Amino acid sequence: MLDAIRWDTDLIRRYDLAGPRYTSYPTAVQFHGQVGTFDLFHALRDSRKALRPLSLYVHVPFCANICYYCACNKVITKDRGRAQPYLQRLEQEIQLVACHLDPAQTVEQLHFGGGTPTFLSHDELRQLMAHLRKHFNLLEDDSGDYGIEIDPREADWSTMGLLRELGFNRVSIGLQDLDPAVQRAVNRLQSLEETRAVIDAARTLQFRSINIDLIYGLPKQTPDNFARTVDEVISLQPDRLSVFNYAHLPERFMPQRRINSSELPSPAQKLEMFQRTIEQLTTAGYRYIGMDHFALPDDELAIAQEEATLQRNFQGYTTHGHCDLIGLGVSAISQIGDLYCQNSSDLNAYQNTLASAQLATSRGLVCNADDRLRRAVIQQLICNFRLEFATIEQQFNVDFQGYFGALWPQLQSMAEDGLIRLERECIEVLPAGRLLVRSVCMVFDAYLEQQNRQRFSRVI
Repeated sequence: MLDAIRWDTDLIRRYDLAGPRYTSYPTAVQFHGQVGTFDLFHALRDSRKALRPLSLYVHVPFCANICYYCACNKVITKDRGRAQPYLQRLEQEIQLVACHLDPAQTVEQLHFGGGTPTFLSHDELRQLMAHLRKHFNLLEDDSGDYGIEIDPREADWSTMGLLRELGFNRVSIGLQDLDPAVQRAVNRLQSLEETRAVIDAARTLQFRSINIDLIYGLPKQTPDNFARTVDEVISLQPDRLSVFNYAHLPERFMPQRRINSSELPSPAQKLEMFQRTIEQLTTAGYRYIGMDHFALPDDELAIAQEEATLQRNFQGYTTHGHCDLIGLGVSAISQIGDLYCQNSSDLNAYQNTLASAQLATSRGLVCNADDRLRRAVIQQLICNFRLEFATIEQQFNVDFQGYFGALWPQLQSMAEDGLIRLERECIEVLPAGRLLVRSVCMVFDAYLEQQNRQRFSRVI
């Protein structure tokens, strides 16, 4: 893996297309309103019968301040009292879902996302975790993968101590950029000292893993000032890093309309930022996992990739793809067997539906045989950069080249360009193609032609 990626500017210019991030296949764009609570109950019953382990995602939508770049489902409010009615409905949902599962199904993975989960008071966090423990089989021995997203402006030593006490052992910290001019342009003022204090607390309290999120392509960013941010972040020694490409879509995300588009870096500057970031991180010993993720060599993601057991789901790269993922809260997405389903994204609709003792499932999709096959292909490519045809043929009882015969000219063209090695028995994504693995996956996406590409970010 030492030669995991190679920067090829010409290749990037040709294949840097807009496309899905493949946290699922089919993607959420394909979800429709014909999937509802009956489908969810049916999937939960199958999960219960198979006694499959669980991954829980809990969405806390509240933020005290707006970050202009943000595309998450959130509610901006200074009124901390708004959390309590939401928690009442969330607890109802937990109870309604859990009664369709078996207490023997262990929760291997738990993640609180948002919004800002630490918007909740200490008592509210205690109350929510107690309710989860009452209705789900959470592990008590700290062996679970229990993470929470942290805004350092909303957390201090006592908050970190509480989270550790409640069973969290991983933290993901939003940082984005350390340059004050960039922070002002996106309305997120956050000092290095605030971030370092939270990381020091996490290390002292023996959290197992620390992730930091960065974004390149924000207003007033330059290759030089972003390189300084990356150097400062490397000095903090996080276990994992996510380096996201900012997608400016003001027509879809209203807060982005407050960003002055004339202050955004040029495409060439964005490419330089990402190239320099890769050089800085790899020099510092980080492994490229895929897309925008990096990890230290002893991190579980890096080890799983070496052992070809890495997977991907709505929580990104994961070692828990074998679990049924249950999303709780407004807009949360579940993946249970062949069912994808999503709760209403409107806070009032979510709360009102649960107030009438109904689950808030609003849309989703049940995978067909072709979806399952293509999902397995895309998963292998995006996680392991290698696809053995025999594995797919045995799993799905198909002839790989016969099934995907129409795609062969595209794959041969990518092979000629040096993105992939196309052989009789496998596809290998080459070092120059690994940054562009989404473009390789898009070849196998049966829905892409009918989708509006403007809904997606560019690959780089």
